[in-house]
Amino acid sequence: MNRRGLVLVAFAVLLGVGVVVLGGAYLPFVAGPGYQPTATDAGTASPTGAPAGGTAPATASPAAEATTGTAPATASPTEGRYDHATVTVLAENGTELGTVRAAVADTPEKRYTGLSKTASLPADRGMLFTYGSQGSHVYVMREMSFGIDIVYIDANGTIRTIHHAPEPPEGEDGEEYRYPGEGQYVLEVNYEWTTRHGIEPGDRVVIEGPEEE
Repeated sequence: MNRRGLVLVAFAVLLGVGVVVLGGAYLPFVAGPGYQPTATDAGTASPTGAPAGGTAPATASPAAEATTGTAPATASPTEGRYDHATVTVLAENGTELGTVRAAVADTPEKRYTGLSKTASLPADRGMLFTYGSQGSHVYVMREMSFGIDIVYIDANGTIRTIHHAPEPPEGEDGEEYRYPGEGQYVLEVNYEWTTRHGIEPGDRVVIEGPEEE
C-alpha cells in the first residue's frame, strides 16, 4: 500500500474512534475490571424524586440518594468524566486507617446516578458525594448489584454515621432500602470496608483533591 493509502486508512480509524467517543461509548474512568461509572443520564427519577445518589452500576450497582430536596424529573446527561479525590480516614491519634481513590459526584445528575452504572468496585476505590453545605440525606440501594458501606461525613471531616448496606435481594430494585444521615460529604465504599479497617463514627476524614482525570 502506498503512503497515500496508509494516510487514508489512519484517518478512517481516527474518525471511527471519534464517532465512538461522541456516541457515548467512551467510559469515563475504567479503574479496574467492572468499575465503569458512566456519566450518562440516570433515567427517570422515582415518584419521590429520590436521586440514585449512592452507588449504581453500569449493569446495576450501589446506592441511590433520596435527599430532602427535589430531584429533576429526568436526570439529564452530564459530563463524560469524573474528577477524583483521595480520601483517607484517620483515627483520633492520627493513625491512618484506610485510603481510597474516589470518583467525585458533585452535581445532581452524578449524585442521582451514583454507582448505579458500575458493575463492581475494586478494593481501593469508592465514590464521594459532595454538597455545598451540611444537610440531611437518605441514600437508597436503587438497582445495586453489590453491597456498600455508606459513610456520612461532617463539614469538618468527622464521620457521623456508617451504614452497612447489603445488595438488595434478587428481584427487588433497592428503592425501599433507605439509609439516612447528616453531613456535607457521603463516601461509598465496598461492603464492610469500614469494618475491615477498624473505622468508626468519630474518626476523621482527609480529602485531597478533587483532581481532573
